[in-house]
Amino acid sequence: MTPLYTIDVAHPPRPSSAVEHQLADAWLHVRRSRQLRVLKVIHGYGSSGGPGSIRDTARNWAWDHRRHFCAVINGEEYSLQDIRTQDLRKAVGDFTDPDLGGSNPGVLIIWIH
Repeated sequence: MTPLYTIDVAHPPRPSSAVEHQLADAWLHVRRSRQLRVLKVIHGYGSSGGPGSIRDTARNWAWDHRRHFCAVINGEEYSLQDIRTQDLRKAVGDFTDPDLGGSNPGVLIIWIH
């Protein structure tokens, strides 16, 4: 079984409070699981050509709760050259993820204790 749990907080667009609630629920789900250790958040990049409010909400939420995580990795940094990604994959094992190495600014990887 893969240690990765993926949620999409960008579709459909919703208020920040609903995004934060969905993030908290997903975090608890992963934390309570015996197999899951990684939360992948699809927050999108924004439709206006620049970072969107849902992206900001997701990244700010992760920053505010960072003490509960081993690492928070922005999608554009999520690659095998990133030390946090290397540490994550050493700890939880290799798993298939199409966004690994893709420099995707629309995702966020959260490694949960």
